[in-house]
Amino acid sequence: MDTDQHRAPAPLTRALNGAHHRAALTVFGLIVLAHWAEHLVQAWQVWGMGMPRPEARGVLGMPFPWLVQSEWLHYGYALVMLAGLWLLRDGFVGRARLWWLVALAIQVWHHLEHLLLLIQALTGRNLFGRPVPTSLAQLLYPRIELHLFYNAAVFLPMVVAMYFHLRPSRSEHELMRCSCRRVAVAG
Repeated sequence: MDTDQHRAPAPLTRALNGAHHRAALTVFGLIVLAHWAEHLVQAWQVWGMGMPRPEARGVLGMPFPWLVQSEWLHYGYALVMLAGLWLLRDGFVGRARLWWLVALAIQVWHHLEHLLLLIQALTGRNLFGRPVPTSLAQLLYPRIELHLFYNAAVFLPMVVAMYFHLRPSRSEHELMRCSCRRVAVAG
């Protein structure tokens, strides 16, 4: 078997990066924005309303406090983000693809941090004898601030990627094979 030969993408991946790219990006974008809203509400609860950190649980965490405390929820979202960035990458070309891959690379690290937290929660063995599961970056920054940073660090290159994706250069527009090509404005 020739290892240099590229395999054809699976039908789902082909559809997500072709005929259904715009719809998939819209759904993924809504998931990302909903998650952002949770973190922004939590930040407002701490800094705007003066709530103690353990009581600042975002929108969903207020009626369902166990939800915010579940490492499974946080890991699940990190995995959804990683999967979305990975699955939708082939629809991007040129500058948009570069920025999308930057977001993907940052999310790989963010996902690993959440995997580390989940493993600690499941085993009951926390890093450095800490009383709660702790990520590596959390050794330097409090969790709320850290997650605002991680979400911004992934979100900003995604926004840049979307900007270039919907406003490609003429040569990038020619390379586009996804449903976004119809609405993209060639520069």
